[in-house]
Amino acid sequence: MQFGLLGTGFQLFGYEEKLQSNPLQHLFEVYVQVNKEAADNKSIAKSAHEFFQRLEMGDMQALALWQKFRDLSIEEYIRIYKRLGIYFDEYSGESFYREKSQEVLKLLDSKGLLLKTIKGTAVVDLSGNGDPSSVCTVMRSDGTSLYATRDLAAAIDRMDKYNFDTMIYVTDKGQKKHFQQVFQMLKIMGYDWAERCQHVPFGVVQGMKTRTGDVTFLEDVLNETRLRMLQNMASIKTTKELESPQETAERVGLAALIIQDFRGLLLSDYQFSWDRVFQSRGDTGVFLQYTHARLHSLEETFGCGYLNDFNTACLQEPQSVSILRHLLRFDEVLYRSSLDLQPRHIVSYLLTLSHLAAVAHKTLQIKDSPPEVAGARLHLFKAVRSVLANGMKLLGITP
Repeated sequence: MQFGLLGTGFQLFGYEEKLQSNPLQHLFEVYVQVNKEAADNKSIAKSAHEFFQRLEMGDMQALALWQKFRDLSIEEYIRIYKRLGIYFDEYSGESFYREKSQEVLKLLDSKGLLLKTIKGTAVVDLSGNGDPSSVCTVMRSDGTSLYATRDLAAAIDRMDKYNFDTMIYVTDKGQKKHFQQVFQMLKIMGYDWAERCQHVPFGVVQGMKTRTGDVTFLEDVLNETRLRMLQNMASIKTTKELESPQETAERVGLAALIIQDFRGLLLSDYQFSWDRVFQSRGDTGVFLQYTHARLHSLEETFGCGYLNDFNTACLQEPQSVSILRHLLRFDEVLYRSSLDLQPRHIVSYLLTLSHLAAVAHKTLQIKDSPPEVAGARLHLFKAVRSVLANGMKLLGITP
């Protein structure tokens, strides 16, 4: 239905040149404007509904406009996701299942699960005993499909295509009930693999405003993060001369955003704070990158001389023992994250590791220590850096 609004909105308020120069921004502006107009003007809401109907019925003109919007959007997604180091194998959303959703309706009907209402819509009773509070609408009165219908079609198609072990849906928590219903309908339809479908809901980021306005585009946040990080780096005396300060600022800034986002339960809403994001000493992504860089320079400074002599018996100090114990927990933490699909276990593990490393860095001297003590300590710091780097990469951070 949103697409019907967007199609109608573009015919009324859209500009081709704006669409080509900044597609996501322009489509967003059109969408906001048409929603405003449709609230007061019934005929716009009606045209939007008709546009959506034409899409469902395969009207060439409506589909051509949709295809153009889709292609431009995906080009933008690919470009922005690349900055996050994310690549997708496939982009197939709801629209891909337009025709297949009609097959799903026939299938539900043949299994005797499709119930017609007085209004002419079609629903599925999820309770099995006619409880009106647990029905899910799968067809509008004009025969068009709904989100749930298209998700059923998508799930069945993906099982046929990929024969998956697990299918994980990552969306905002407002869709929790929707996925419960979809998984339940798949079960009722006799698909036992519905047990292997899982929804990972995430919360809302509050107070995330950039200088440009109220609604925040990811790209604006990434740009602002890089800019602020560059300013921070320029103001710190210990910053080394860098070959590509822009790239370093981008990587450290991204680490800061990711850690702020992943520190708590994904489901929880949280208050965004630019100041907190960039603290180099708090529990932040900047602190992780800072620790990694320090450990790296230790290896560069002493690596060639000390890595041959190596006697673990030299690691007797409490700082060494607490680091070794913590390192041993890494696989257990990964296992926990793989069970509940929450990155926060890895985040808190890495932050603790970095704090332990910071204390050890001050107390366990390498310079002027006997060779085998220096060698053992250097190996310990190297192990910390290796685990820190692996953990960061798992969270999508480039060390």
